[in-house]
Amino acid sequence: MISKSSTVAVIGLGYIGLPTAAILADHGVTTIGMDVSERNVSAVNKGEVPFVEPGLREVLERAVNTGTLTATTETPVADAYIVAVPTPFTDTHSADLSYIEAAADGIAAKLTGGELIILESTSPPGATEHMAARILAARPDLATEDLLVAHCPERVLPGKIMEEMITNDRIIGGLTREAAEAARDLYSAFCKGEFLLTDARTAEMAKLTENSFRDVNIAFANELSIISDRLGINVWELIELANHHPRVNILQPGPGVGGHCIAVDPWFIVDAAPEQANLIRTARQTNDAKPEWVLGRIEQAMEAAGDSPTVALLGLAFKANIDDLRESPSLRIAQKLAARAPQAKILAVEPHVDELPPALRDFSNLSLSALDQALETADVIVLLVDHDVFKAVPSTQLGDATIIDTRGIWR
Repeated sequence: MISKSSTVAVIGLGYIGLPTAAILADHGVTTIGMDVSERNVSAVNKGEVPFVEPGLREVLERAVNTGTLTATTETPVADAYIVAVPTPFTDTHSADLSYIEAAADGIAAKLTGGELIILESTSPPGATEHMAARILAARPDLATEDLLVAHCPERVLPGKIMEEMITNDRIIGGLTREAAEAARDLYSAFCKGEFLLTDARTAEMAKLTENSFRDVNIAFANELSIISDRLGINVWELIELANHHPRVNILQPGPGVGGHCIAVDPWFIVDAAPEQANLIRTARQTNDAKPEWVLGRIEQAMEAAGDSPTVALLGLAFKANIDDLRESPSLRIAQKLAARAPQAKILAVEPHVDELPPALRDFSNLSLSALDQALETADVIVLLVDHDVFKAVPSTQLGDATIIDTRGIWR
């Protein structure tokens, strides 16, 4: 039986795995974090956080200092395993399960029977079964009933992970009822939300459905912004007025959609049912096309500014007040603009990073800039991410620059 006295291994110490490991350990569960990055492992063992997430550092330091959390580059022996590795998509928008397969291979060698194995990574329907089959294929001495395998998708918002991981309801999808109950017992060590037990495929689809729902709604807002621009209508005012209807709640448009969930998960549904997922596919295409539309606006403003304009791009992260650049439309805009406008001086302002990400380092016309310098020298100012530090900029500091505000904070 999996209990608070069990040893839990968390495979993958990224944006979800590390907070999960830290919270488990902080609640008294002996936890071993495993990651292939020696840099991440070294940081965790020192109580240091390798990325920005409010509240994580304090919990991590406490867990490391009390000895309930350690990290290693090798898969450990444990009573339970939580797999929290990336699940990107390929060039054809199919799920890349290679990270899950690598985790499964590492776990398989350590099993003796009776362990609980939880897949937390957002996955297409059938991925949990695939992981279990791979483990059993590597260990023919074990039978299906010797393992407890479940899918428990994370449902947290970057920037609020430490709070929501504890308070949010938790979907628990087991390959068997016994597996679902064992996973529930493990998460009950720290989770105060309601536990919703189901089968693994439904749990996988539930997470994809939640993010696809948001993607469709954002696509509606993004399409409205393009239509409104064509018609000379202020889209922010339009949405504010429409949302006064008691049954209307339109989301806010932006430069696109990024992150490890909303920009990725809908493609898993499209790949699983390509003939049926027409609306979900169209929403993805609409949101993926928005950065190019923003680039068009920037290029028009640059042309009006002269031969060698200075452009300030405010924000590279995929959402406000974090340093996460995964699938960021702002990062794609910066990369494409630098490649297409070698004559321009491009100042990237991202207060949550100390250096340019690898995707931008090869451009001689692009540099990381302080906010004040960018605002003082730019001919064109493009607001891409609504970081609090940008919201605090008074309109008087914008000078005579052409403003392209994709978030509506200066309207």
